[in-house]
Amino acid sequence: MIQDKLNRINELAKKAKTTGLTEEEKIEQAELRKEYLADFRSRMMDQLTSIKVVDEEGKDVTPAKLKLAKAMKKRTLN
Repeated sequence: MIQDKLNRINELAKKAKTTGLTEEEKIEQAELRKEYLADFRSRMMDQLTSIKVVDEEGKDVTPAKLKLAKAMKKRTLN
């Protein structure tokens, strides 16, 4: 997400606490928040699907659900 958008989210939040928002600003704020959350979730999934869990003996003990998510991600990238 572009820093300008994050700054705008913060500006709207500050204005909402002080003077309040117009209807247009409320709509803009909702759209920006939705976009921010989608970006955050996408980045979090990228982080999680890059993790490999190993035990003390070096054996791969990555949960099956995570392995499936990795396989699905590879499939969509190819």
